[in-house]
Amino acid sequence: MALQSHPRPVPPDPWGTVLALSVLGAWGGHLAWLLAGPARPWDSPLTWLHVLLQMWLSTGLFITGHDAMHGTVSLHRRVNAAVGTVACFLFAGLSYRRLVVNHRAHHADPTGEHDPDFATRTQAFWPWFGTFMVRYTTWPQLLVMALKFNALLLLGVPQARILGFWVLPSVLATVQLFYFGTWRPHRRPDTEAMAPHHARTLPRNHAWALLSCFFFGYHWEHHESPGMPWWRLWRVKDARR
Repeated sequence: MALQSHPRPVPPDPWGTVLALSVLGAWGGHLAWLLAGPARPWDSPLTWLHVLLQMWLSTGLFITGHDAMHGTVSLHRRVNAAVGTVACFLFAGLSYRRLVVNHRAHHADPTGEHDPDFATRTQAFWPWFGTFMVRYTTWPQLLVMALKFNALLLLGVPQARILGFWVLPSVLATVQLFYFGTWRPHRRPDTEAMAPHHARTLPRNHAWALLSCFFFGYHWEHHESPGMPWWRLWRVKDARR
């Protein structure tokens, strides 16, 4: 039996704000340590574990911005907007306001002709990903990222560290978010279980759901209860069973 939709956010205060700031702090602290800390050999498995951790934290950074779009970071609109703006800017120089408009369009018509996230010409992963990136990438965003890159160089951070610990995790996180949050849940053909949101969901494995994409793979549940923060989506999953 389908759950009742919750168009209004389920009040997460104070944990929504605490978790959002924790993700922001963990992302920034770990990145600063990687960029300015002791040198790490690139042939060491531990170095690449840090790259993967930074990728996961980058994913959490965007998910935090995404939750702000749904008003689930705080009961206060200004706090949501501030956290969302900072998270999206840090993730990839993204415009929070532009993302809000596009994300509302996605929820209003998932996989429809007005869905900016959906590719109508192909369901193949990489062509769809390319279309997705073209739609969302802007010249101001590229300028911001270039300024960030050069600012780090001026601060004396070696280019190899910038590429390995900042650029690469951000790119991998973008692919991760697209895979678990767009391509896998919304690709056609639709099944009966995807109704009425045209969205699939990961099998029930909460540990994997957290590690893979901060529960964003529970995507049917997200569309059913868009006011539920990422850290409560597992409850919607359990209730659906």
